[in-house]
Amino acid sequence: MTAVSTKPGLADYAARPETSRGRIHLEPSHSYRGDYERDRDRVIHSSAFRRLVYKTQVFVNHEGDLYRTRLTHSLEVGQIARTAAGRLGLNEQLVEAICLSHDLGHTPFGHAGQEALNRCMQGFGGFEHNLQSLRVVDKLEDKYASFPGLNLTFETREGILKHCSKRNARELGDLGLRFIERRQPGLEAQLANLADAIAYNNHDVDDGLRSRLITVDELKEVRLFGEQYTEVMRQYPQLSRRAMIHETVRAMINLVVTDLINTTLANLQQSKPESIDAVRELPPQVLFSEPMLEQHLALKKFLNQSLYRHEKVVAMTRQADTVVTELFGLFMADPALLPADHAVKVGADSNDHQARAVADYVAGMTDRYALSEHARLTGKKLAL
Repeated sequence: MTAVSTKPGLADYAARPETSRGRIHLEPSHSYRGDYERDRDRVIHSSAFRRLVYKTQVFVNHEGDLYRTRLTHSLEVGQIARTAAGRLGLNEQLVEAICLSHDLGHTPFGHAGQEALNRCMQGFGGFEHNLQSLRVVDKLEDKYASFPGLNLTFETREGILKHCSKRNARELGDLGLRFIERRQPGLEAQLANLADAIAYNNHDVDDGLRSRLITVDELKEVRLFGEQYTEVMRQYPQLSRRAMIHETVRAMINLVVTDLINTTLANLQQSKPESIDAVRELPPQVLFSEPMLEQHLALKKFLNQSLYRHEKVVAMTRQADTVVTELFGLFMADPALLPADHAVKVGADSNDHQARAVADYVAGMTDRYALSEHARLTGKKLAL
């Protein structure tokens, strides 16, 4: 595999603040911070970002201090994406803003919480964490005098919204058009999406081995892990188990990210887009090579079968489902149980508004707050 290029300047196809599609609410420019830098900073200072430290990735937060949370996951995604962005000539500040904000709408208890809340919201428009992340930055954060939400740029919001149904897209104006017209987002958004997938695979290997729910012997049958592990063993036979795993995961990330950069550079050299708008008219450009995609998907399949469906994780999922479902039902039956700032939203004119307000409140909970509220309101103390 060829080595990646040294760090270039900002390429023609990168997002640039001076050609941004702007913010929903007009604001004067800052004297020394660019628009995407301000987006990143607003995300970091948001309440929703701070709450990610107590939201589940795979393991519930209280199971151990060393497992990933939504916050540490977001930071790792940002690190991977920013490194790649620098080598591709993309806007590092924008890609970091997207990565740090992409999970702001995630529920407590990871995907288990999302699935439960989506089921509760059937008949009220459903629940999807990408849309909820957008809702957080557009409406729910309450920090500024001149506008609701964080008033982020179009390009950051575009990157947050990875998936969207045509029905929901029609309600989002310009932001939803690409889902209707089948166009792509900018390269920074494409990169953030794949950096998310890389971080998931690799840190879940690390956490899965730390928890001993999966074993090195099992993982050695997966090529992406097995080849790197064998090479680390050859070079450093005296390493501790912990360091051996760390070096292997490190080598895996390096291999996958290098492939991503080189494949993307080759795609861009062929397609030669001259602006971010030209990128939007092309097929996806930020890609793995076919052999690397095969290895990446094989690891993902292994984790799905052996870690995410492990009986311990499944048991946590069932309990999480109970907590979220029962909390939603209690707040729908008696909106007076909601805090005052959320109860005001329930005072709208339909069950749809009430359900959305309840979903906003439940989705914003951390794992431990959801557990404590569930225990307080039901008298049941569930052990996740």
